[in-house]
Amino acid sequence: MKTEIHPEHDEAADVENTTPENTAPENTGAESASSEKKEESKEKASSGLAGRAVSLRSVIVGAIAALVVAALVVMGWQLWSASSEVDDMKTAAANEAKAEQVALDYAKGAADMSFENPEDWRSSLTKGTSPELSERLRQASTQMEQLLRPLQWSSTATPIAAKVESVDGDVYQVVAFVNVRTKNVQAPSGIESTATYKITLDKSQDWLITAISSTGSNLDAGESGASEAGQAPAAGAAPVEPAPGTPGN
Repeated sequence: MKTEIHPEHDEAADVENTTPENTAPENTGAESASSEKKEESKEKASSGLAGRAVSLRSVIVGAIAALVVAALVVMGWQLWSASSEVDDMKTAAANEAKAEQVALDYAKGAADMSFENPEDWRSSLTKGTSPELSERLRQASTQMEQLLRPLQWSSTATPIAAKVESVDGDVYQVVAFVNVRTKNVQAPSGIESTATYKITLDKSQDWLITAISSTGSNLDAGESGASEAGQAPAAGAAPVEPAPGTPGN
């Protein structure tokens, strides 16, 4: 009898045929997992780069914004500073103009005088002066009156100009010039000259006059015989006929 072994061969064949089919899914699954990991790694790397890019962009934008704000602040301060300087200059100019006007008005009033109305001259002479200076000027004008009547002395003044020489806080030193036409018994037609007044004013006291000296007037502080403001000139010091440049007031 013949023995057949075909079934065993068939089983081996079946095993050989089924082995690839059974292992193929396992390999596919491993490859798929590896691909997913790679994709996740790429996504994480891409996400990290994007985050760093956004962070760097934010830093740059913030820095630019800070620079713009700083520039605006500096420009604003410069504009404010320039405006403040302009205001200070305008204020200083206005104060000087005021001081010059007060001094020029006073000089004209002090140079205008007449033997017929000594009280009017005395009032102008002491107007706007400090109490101490006013008293000294009043005493001087009383003594001057004794000379005005015999000489029939009179003078009229025309303002020329005034200029601030110095400023020390609220104290202004001003020089004022007036043209004076003087008449007396020996010069009835009159003689013209220029009188110079140096006047100290205190802005803090509403432009109060605190000191006066003059050249070419009866308040002369020079060497012509007249004394400082508030001091009466000696009786013999008044000229009978004033020479040009030294008017008698």
